[in-house]
Amino acid sequence: MNAAATYEQDYSPEQAELAERIVGLEKDALNKWFKGDVSGYRELWSRKSFTYFDGDNPDRVEDHDTIDRFLDKLSGKLYADAYDFRNPRVQFGADTALLTFQLYADTNLIDMKYNCVELYQKEADGKWRVIHSTWSFIRPMDMDFSTAKEIV
Repeated sequence: MNAAATYEQDYSPEQAELAERIVGLEKDALNKWFKGDVSGYRELWSRKSFTYFDGDNPDRVEDHDTIDRFLDKLSGKLYADAYDFRNPRVQFGADTALLTFQLYADTNLIDMKYNCVELYQKEADGKWRVIHSTWSFIRPMDMDFSTAKEIV
């Protein structure tokens, strides 16, 4: 039995439905992302409470306004014909859901190989939004960054 089957068998019916919805929200944002449209993550990432770590930035992003400026720079500039969304797992807490997955994509700017962590929280309006996001390189010692292109 694989690890996914082990933890998924303990889901309640509500958790199984929510896990599917959380993965769907993430994939919807990624489908836009790789077409140069940053609006999926702009809407998914919480305006109320948000932090972000990225392998290319040594500091934590502390709020949605800061990530908005990053998204503005990236808007219309990142494209990929396809991506590989691997090993998603959703773990639950009280009004929280932790989605972890691996993302692989050969884009026009960089070949992406990320371990991704998205901490979702149910907000007052009943919508699930990401309050913390981490995108860290998978085995950065194996990556060749010499071919990465400047975003701006």
